Amino acid sequence: MRCYTRHHTYIGVGLLILFLLSGCTGSSTSSTPTATTPPSPQPTVQPTHTSTSPQSTATVYDTSSVPGLTLPPGFQMSVYAGGLNVPRFITIGPQGVLLVAERGANRVIALPAGSSVKSAGKPIVIASNLNSPTSLIMYNGFLYVGEGASIARMALGDDLKVGSVQRIITDLPEGGQHSTRTVLIGPDNHIYVSIGSSCNVCIESDPHRAAIWQYNIDGSNGHLYARGLRNAVGMDINPWTQQIWIDVNGRDLMGNNTPPETVYSLIQNADYGWPRCQSGDIIDPDFGQAGACNGVQQPLIKMQAHSAPLGMAFYPPDAKLFPHYYQSSLYIAFHGSWNRSTPTGYKVVRIPLNNGQIAGPAQDFITGWLKDNGSVSGRPVGLAFANDGSLFVSDDQGGKIYHVWYAE
Repeated sequence: MRCYTRHHTYIGVGLLILFLLSGCTGSSTSSTPTATTPPSPQPTVQPTHTSTSPQSTATVYDTSSVPGLTLPPGFQMSVYAGGLNVPRFITIGPQGVLLVAERGANRVIALPAGSSVKSAGKPIVIASNLNSPTSLIMYNGFLYVGEGASIARMALGDDLKVGSVQRIITDLPEGGQHSTRTVLIGPDNHIYVSIGSSCNVCIESDPHRAAIWQYNIDGSNGHLYARGLRNAVGMDINPWTQQIWIDVNGRDLMGNNTPPETVYSLIQNADYGWPRCQSGDIIDPDFGQAGACNGVQQPLIKMQAHSAPLGMAFYPPDAKLFPHYYQSSLYIAFHGSWNRSTPTGYKVVRIPLNNGQIAGPAQDFITGWLKDNGSVSGRPVGLAFANDGSLFVSDDQGGKIYHVWYAE
């Protein structure tokens, strides 16, 4: 088990043994990988600051590779499930079942393991009639779901039967330019909720906006935890340091490469600068003035502007499926740009770590959704690791869930 309370899974032992004995016959991606043998690990770079519902009609694929997508040598990838309606964040539920926030259908579904690691079994609807669900997390037998204006909680057992839906936080602002709500249970057993800004850049009147709020596990005692975060979508617990890390979408309309996308450590009562200061040290041209960046938190790492980082997940420290070079890493889904003359993003990247600290720049891990002619075949959103080290990725444009493993 990982050293914090989020639930993760083991792909069934018998299933993996069957897969390995078969010689891992799934072919690698049909595109020629651009990656070569990984370079030697880079030196550490210090941060710049200190009853079960009816089955879904989703399509289930059985394929061993995904044409057009590229991974490093030795990695395999399949379309685990398809035909979904805007799948956003994903997490691991009871008995190792993958859970998906299917935003376009206003529900959460479960994807039980299929007959091989390549494809899921028949989907099961866990909860329906939700309000734009975009994030979810399991904790102590309860499923917490980030909806448009609330956080819902429901008991979820090993039989995948769900209890009544309780909305334990109901005062979140709805809509706006950034309408998703990310929920996380921290290592301190508190609920953390990220609410993006209502605009690209402006002065917010609602303190919930461009901020992260903390609540007791029952949803009580909500209070502002950190501010100045334009749109912190991805949140996860660093298993080495037990800190919550967040990725933040920078503002638009400042050029192709400004401001960078960022990853931060979440600190109580900290000011992250938006709207007056961008990415820790860039004075905003509309709302900043001399000294605007004084005292703001500095990012742990800066990444290509307009990449739109969403889901993030640390490789489980006790998992060994990926080669050593790809362990001790943070993985981030780049949803992709709209505000750039040459599109960027539309990929999954890996950030190397050393004892839980940034140890190098972001590196491509899965690419190919963005084509050479500028067209796009998919947009990655959510990431979830199984305890065996395999990776699930959601794609809200393609309506798919991908499964990634290593089998050289």
